[in-house]
Amino acid sequence: MDEEVSRLKEAMEAASVIKKAGMEFYRGKLCGKDAVVVKSGIGKVNAGICTQILSDLFSAEAVINTGVAGSLKKEINIGDIVLSTDAMYHDMDATGFGYELGVIPRMEASVFKASDELRELAERVCARVNPEIQTFCGRVVSGDQFISDHAVKERIVKNFGGYCTEMEGAAIAHAAYLNNLPFLIIRAISDKADNSATMDYGEFEAKAIEHTVKLVLGMMEEL
Repeated sequence: MDEEVSRLKEAMEAASVIKKAGMEFYRGKLCGKDAVVVKSGIGKVNAGICTQILSDLFSAEAVINTGVAGSLKKEINIGDIVLSTDAMYHDMDATGFGYELGVIPRMEASVFKASDELRELAERVCARVNPEIQTFCGRVVSGDQFISDHAVKERIVKNFGGYCTEMEGAAIAHAAYLNNLPFLIIRAISDKADNSATMDYGEFEAKAIEHTVKLVLGMMEEL
């Protein structure tokens, strides 16, 4: 979100901007550490391209991605945070060629494992800086679809066992895997992926920005 990027930019020292592929990459010091802050845009292609640029142009040592997602589990509520254990696509379907649903043909991996170190750090920091919300660790599933239909949600849960669904995480994980980059996907839950939202989105957005910015800055302090 623009507001989230703006808050992180405000916390950045000696920031300079480089424009590439329609994205603005802000490079500087965040909590004394070299960092790049960028908004990838929506969807898998934007997310994958952004991650590749972070690797190629900035020689990133790790990628931390924040955003919003729909919950796939009844115990994960709006405002809670999910930290990725791994990520995969829910819209990859090569079953016509004999592959299982979600398997990427001719690739060694279709489930991309997140960094245990980053996830454990995030879980510890989130408990400290955001004690009022729940934090869950589990699979993030991605596709170029906004999920708001209960039947579609149930199909994704049955086939992929995800904790939340969104539109970028697996592409970031995929690009990070190909470049041997540790990564972590952080998702604030905005809805229940079935049109049953009970919180005003403006209220949610303000809280999500506060929670994720506090989490990222807390992680940067300890990295």
